[in-house]
Formats: sequence, structure tokens, C-alpha cells
Amino acid sequence: MTTQSDGTAAAATHTARTGVWFVGARGSVATTAVAGCAALAAGLHAAHGMVTESPPFEESGLAPLSSLVFGGHDTVSCPLPKRAEELEAGGVLPYGLASAVRSELAAAEREVRTGGPLPGDTRGEAELIDTFAAHLLDFAHRQCLDRVVVVNVASTEPAPAAGDLSLPPSSLYAAAALRAGCPYVNFTPSTGLHAAALQDAVAAGGLPHAGRDGKTGQTLLRSVLAPMFVQRALCVRAWSGTNLLGGGDGAALADPAAAAAKNAGKNRVLTDTLGALPEGNVHIDDVPALGDWKTAWDHIAFEGFLGSRMTLQTTWQGCDSALAAPLVLDLARLLARAHEVGISGPLPELGFYFKDPDGGAPAALAEQYEALLGFAARLREAR
Repeated sequence: MTTQSDGTAAAATHTARTGVWFVGARGSVATTAVAGCAALAAGLHAAHGMVTESPPFEESGLAPLSSLVFGGHDTVSCPLPKRAEELEAGGVLPYGLASAVRSELAAAEREVRTGGPLPGDTRGEAELIDTFAAHLLDFAHRQCLDRVVVVNVASTEPAPAAGDLSLPPSSLYAAAALRAGCPYVNFTPSTGLHAAALQDAVAAGGLPHAGRDGKTGQTLLRSVLAPMFVQRALCVRAWSGTNLLGGGDGAALADPAAAAAKNAGKNRVLTDTLGALPEGNVHIDDVPALGDWKTAWDHIAFEGFLGSRMTLQTTWQGCDSALAAPLVLDLARLLARAHEVGISGPLPELGFYFKDPDGGAPAALAEQYEALLGFAARLREAR
């Protein structure tokens, strides 16, 4: 109930609204997520790829897609409607969708704020964190949001050098999320909440958080195949991989330090499942002509009965943004619900979505999925 200025009571119905704040708001993944959410809410397309739209999650109290409000930070200037047109021209979005959901893209664009640090930026870490947190609080206030989930989908940054105590950009945004009381998802290999300087604030914040590095292609397949070799008592001798990437990911991962941060998560599933990392490397090649599409090859050498030597080769071709966007929407809804019912801290139950999940998550996809279903049940019971 609300009280009017004349003292009479007036009934008011509050429609819960959840904010999703993308770090990297004008990138391919965020644009695809905003356009896709609008398309699903309008009934224009089926929710393929969205696990939270499947039957096990129906009674978990997740925010309806129509209740999500988008905003974010970015350092590039291309507006979301224009970026959606580019993605449509590249075959990432279906023909006509950019026009059909233009108003929703424009609404999200109005909520994008300039991130940082920018070239020549004189602001220190504390000032940047204060600014980013103020943007989050202002977004929540103006849009009358019940909560805001911050999701990092920005380009991969190199891991900090040993002994470097400064906060990388991903950690500045993560610190701002903590300051503003926002649940946080790191869908990238970047440092984010893992910075040593943030650990006290993470522990004291009482906020749910999950990460890191979304599992969309090659590593998804590895998390299925690696347990097969263990379960069949086959000895993996070597596991090598190659990735051909275009778009922003390819350009970012052309930096050897950024590629090393990415490959650490790709290798973790093999180490955790097989007990040791087998011979072989993962190579990442930037192929700008591929745009938002990627190709991944794996070559697995293994031994069977009586030392018989065999190989398995796989090829994965897909659109990275179309693979990632539904997972990002899943995670935003799951974190928002966790925050609503008072769940805090890291969520290893969401390891299903990540290459490098929070401690305690199993490595095999089947076990991760069971843990995710258990989390959905936990959310149902909290209603």
C-alpha cells in the first residue's frame, strides 16, 4: 500500500523489475542478448539455448524476460541499434530482427555510460570505482529496479603481472558492483573479483557472484569428452587444439598475454578430469574475416587395450555471440533470484556455465548439470 498526499491509502501493484548491467554493453554478446531477450519476450523466436527456459526451472521464481532492463558500460561509441544491424548483416541475428526490436535496443543504448580507464585518463582507481558505482545506483533508482546484476562480457584482458597490485579494468567494474550492492557475473577470463585487493570486500559484501569465463564451444565439448576417457579407462596421451576467431575476441586474443589467460580455463577441465594436463597446446588465431564466427579443432591421442594407439578429432563451428547470449541471460536471472532469496558468496552450482568455475564445482558437464538442477530446486524451495 502507498499513502497519497491527502492521507488516504491507495493500492499500488509493484511489478518487479531486474536490471542487467553489461560491462562491454555495445559488444556482440551484449547486443545479441538485448535483442534476443526482446525477441523472446515478444514471442518472435523460440528460446533455444536458454537453459532457464526449460521445464526444470519453471517454478524457480526467475525474473520474466519481459521484466529485464538493460544498461551498461563501454568505451566504444557504436550504438546498440547500429551494432545490431551489423550483426544482422553478418548472419548473427536473423533477418529483420534489428528493426523489429529497435525500440528495445534504443532503450538499452540510453542506459549505456562511458567506462574506463580511457586513454590518457587521469582518474585514479578510487575515482573510477566511485563513478561506476554511481552509474549503477542511478540506473537502479531511475528505472525503479529491485536489483541490478552486473555481467562482465568485455574483451579479455591479460592477467596482471606477478607483484602488480593495481586493479585491472575488470576489477574496477567488479569493485563498483560490490560498492553498489550488485550481484556479479564474470563471463570472461579477466581478473574481476579475483583481485587480491578485493577479497575482504567480497567476503564482507554478502552478494552472490559467479564466474569465470563462459563455456560456449571447445571447452564445452572437452567437458563432455574428457570424462568419457576416464570412465572407459582409456589413457589420454595428448590433447591439442586450435581456435580460429574473428571479431573482437580474435583481436583481443591476438595478445599472447590475453590468450594465456583464456587458455588457462580451457586446460582446467582436462587437468581436473584427467588428473594431469596431457601433452599438447591450444593455439588461438585471429582471422578477422570470420567476424563473430569461430572454428575449433581438437586432436586427441589415446591408448586402449594392449597399448593400441588411437585418435579422436573434433570440429566445432559456431557463432560465439549466439552461443554466449542465452547463457548470459540465464546467469543474470539466476543471480538475481539468488540475491532475492538471500543466497550469498560464490556459486559453484553454476559451474555448468564456466570454463574456470568457482571452487567446489565438478569438471564434467553431466555432473555440473546435476548441480545446476539442484540449485534450481533450492530456488524453488525458497519461494
